[in-house]
Amino acid sequence: MVACDCEVCTSPDEKDKRLRPSIMVQSATTTIVVDTTPDFRYQMLRQKVKKLDAVLYTHPHKDHIAGLDDVRAFNFFYKPVMQIYANSLTEEAIKKDFAYAFADKKYPGVPELNLNTITNEPFIIGDIPIQPVMVWHLKMPVLGFRFGKFTYITDANRIDEGEKLKIKGSEVLVLNALRKQHHISHFTLAEAIDVAQELKIPKAYFTHISHQLGRHREIEAELPEGIHLAYDGLSLELF
Repeated sequence: MVACDCEVCTSPDEKDKRLRPSIMVQSATTTIVVDTTPDFRYQMLRQKVKKLDAVLYTHPHKDHIAGLDDVRAFNFFYKPVMQIYANSLTEEAIKKDFAYAFADKKYPGVPELNLNTITNEPFIIGDIPIQPVMVWHLKMPVLGFRFGKFTYITDANRIDEGEKLKIKGSEVLVLNALRKQHHISHFTLAEAIDVAQELKIPKAYFTHISHQLGRHREIEAELPEGIHLAYDGLSLELF
């Protein structure tokens, strides 16, 4: 947190250095990023990402879309047009915030984007099948995504029963757990634990973590078996 001197923000532990949440999903032939946060450029540089086929969006809040402009580097080096997958709500925000990328007359160097509208129906990017999972961020519908045995959900405080059925059977669940205290639109740590245990997911990782939750090492020690705090740079392999 900018200007904060709390024990988390000043911690020397690399696992306490938290950027805005995003994931990269890779198969043998396809690379997808879910959400382009304000940290997107640094995240791509840090991981030395050279190839990106598509960007997939959960919802239109600034901490999930603000880094989109930097896909222009992939336009130049890898792919002339970046494929963008989002629901209509997020598409509207992208067109407004990055209007220069959709202008009739574009100045040189703007990101080249192709919008693909998604709903709750399954779809495929490259060789990666994707099942959207609709969750609630207070009153805003947010899309989580299931990739085979792996389900990713961020910015939620409620999941309808029908959507929980789409998650069941996952081997790994990544879920938001903002802090221990109640929040109007995010799961608390206890609520996230309840969801993971209710759905009987063998392994869960919590993301979208506030500095108010506490230091990684201390919270990790409190968690039930099979449940962990995610951290920047975490890599999981699923077969």
